Amino acid sequence: MNTVVHSLNNSLNLARLNNIRKCASTAKSIRQPRRWTKVSIGALAILGAGGTAYYYSIENQERRKMKVLVGGVGRFLRSLYIGMSLSIDYKWTLYGLVGDEYDKAAKPVHTRAAQRILEGCLKNGGLYIKLGQGLVSFNHMLPKEYIDVLVVLQDKALPRKSDEVRQLFLEDFKMLPEEMFQSFESEAISAASIAQVHKAVTHEGQEVAVKVQYIDLQDRFHGDIKTVDILLYLIGLMHEKFDFSWVLKDLAHTLESELDFENEGRNGEKCARDLKHLDYLYVPTIHWNKTSKRVLTAEWIDGIKISDLDGIKKMGLSIKDINHKLCKCFADQIFHSGFVHADPHPGNVYVRKSEQSGKAELVLLDHGLYDYLKPNQRKSLCQLYKAIVLKDEANMVKYSNELGVKEI
Repeated sequence: MNTVVHSLNNSLNLARLNNIRKCASTAKSIRQPRRWTKVSIGALAILGAGGTAYYYSIENQERRKMKVLVGGVGRFLRSLYIGMSLSIDYKWTLYGLVGDEYDKAAKPVHTRAAQRILEGCLKNGGLYIKLGQGLVSFNHMLPKEYIDVLVVLQDKALPRKSDEVRQLFLEDFKMLPEEMFQSFESEAISAASIAQVHKAVTHEGQEVAVKVQYIDLQDRFHGDIKTVDILLYLIGLMHEKFDFSWVLKDLAHTLESELDFENEGRNGEKCARDLKHLDYLYVPTIHWNKTSKRVLTAEWIDGIKISDLDGIKKMGLSIKDINHKLCKCFADQIFHSGFVHADPHPGNVYVRKSEQSGKAELVLLDHGLYDYLKPNQRKSLCQLYKAIVLKDEANMVKYSNELGVKEI
């Protein structure tokens, strides 16, 4: 009997010992991951703290570039999502349709696509708004639904931080605008897609218009253009007939020129030289010692937009005279010099009364965008214009073809 009891006790003790070993092993296996988790969290905390310390230790300009880089990833993903959504919508909705049925079904798809592009442009901001505005200018090629939706971008300016202008002046001139000028109005008098304009007075007492570019546009330019280029390529793979890469190349060249304010100043001076024989045409003087690639300081102009007919009449000026002078000005550029102001909307053509003659004087503003027409192109344009006046259809076709305009 004692032998049996002793044997049972040994068995119980052995079972307890095995249980203890299992518990210890389980506890160790539990503690091991917890220890690694703590190490991982600690490492991440150190990296985060180190990254934050580094971010605040560098110059503002470098901080902005880091933000642009990180923001570029977000803009790329957003743009990719929009591009794929457009592609799938077109494929799914229009698959197998032809003729009138296709045309009817395509209209709402165009509208949805344009609305998605509009939303993307507004959220991405920067050059995307300018690219959207560029698309509107292709109203002779894009579906009407695109133009109707995207036209709102023409009046969009980017929301900016109040200290941006001061930071840009420090980067470009090593001084604040309040130091560079006798007085500087911090609130912009006008704003557009790439810059805003401030009124200021120089230390010599001259009133000037100071055009200040949005501070991050040049940092973002190449990345944003590359993003859109990749998206167009991906969409082109899915839609063989979709080929708008040439549009982007044209817009990219245009934007790059517009972002260089020193180039804009040089364009204005060349325009003034080319049209100096027109005594009713004026181009504001550039203050080169207060100009950089991102800041353009020019003579202040008091005048009204050429589209303000009521204002023109109140000044006692002749609309017929203004019309003649405007046509003469641009005809001279198109047919003679070949150096043509390529953005002559009403906001860039002002009218004022000449102090000498009392008649209308035209002021050409914003010289960021110019086209150059070669001599053979100007000759073809002359002949085409003549053919139109004489209603000579054969020569209309001939000289249109010479200019690259052909029937499809």
